[in-house]
Amino acid sequence: MNMEMVSALWLEILVALLIMIGGIFMLVGSVALVKLPDFFTRLHGPTKSTTLGIGATLLASVIWFSVVDGELRVHELVISLFLFMTAPVSAYMLGKAALHRRRPTIASTQHPSVRENAEHQRAND
Repeated sequence: MNMEMVSALWLEILVALLIMIGGIFMLVGSVALVKLPDFFTRLHGPTKSTTLGIGATLLASVIWFSVVDGELRVHELVISLFLFMTAPVSAYMLGKAALHRRRPTIASTQHPSVRENAEHQRAND
């Protein structure tokens, strides 16, 4: 085996590993969306894990196409940047809207200080 074949093998292993990790995170996020009991926990699971999953998949794409084409591919980096900037903001906005609409929660997510803070914010709005 020559050095070029060894480096190609390591590249394929790295990319395959990143894709598998990304797929596992996205699967966990999808299961969380279906199985978790209330809106707030359903919001938390997918926003965190699917963002990591898509990030790992896009990183694999950046590595693969940068090596194959011989130049840095920035398309996936721009997508990742957009995703990592918008996912937390959209999750925050959905959570805030759910608080204002008084979405029902399960008992374990009804912490008194959070409830008091939400009531105080509602009174000021």
